[in-house]
Amino acid sequence: MEYLLASGVGVLTAAGVYMILRGRSFPVVIGMALLSYAVNVLLFSMGRLTIDRPPVLLLELDNYTDPLPQALVLTAIVISFGMTALIVVLALRSFLESGSDHVDGETAEGGTRE
Repeated sequence: MEYLLASGVGVLTAAGVYMILRGRSFPVVIGMALLSYAVNVLLFSMGRLTIDRPPVLLLELDNYTDPLPQALVLTAIVISFGMTALIVVLALRSFLESGSDHVDGETAEGGTRE
């Protein structure tokens, strides 16, 4: 199970970095979302993977799930939602002002827009 999660984090990170390095703004937004998903899975896997255990520490329990990574992932989900909304608005405004969705300001013909 640990290998599966580690592979998932690696694939999400690699795909996110690849998408961020693209020349258009929509793949950059998707890449940022993939990187935030990778961080969420990494944070969730840090709390030791236990199945069918309560996330509450009681004296009569021998084995329990650590609630801290779950709280961190919930916080990270809210932050990544806000970050994605901000990036979408910035990409839309950039497209409306420049007429192009290229990140570096170049047009489809290869020249810069003045």
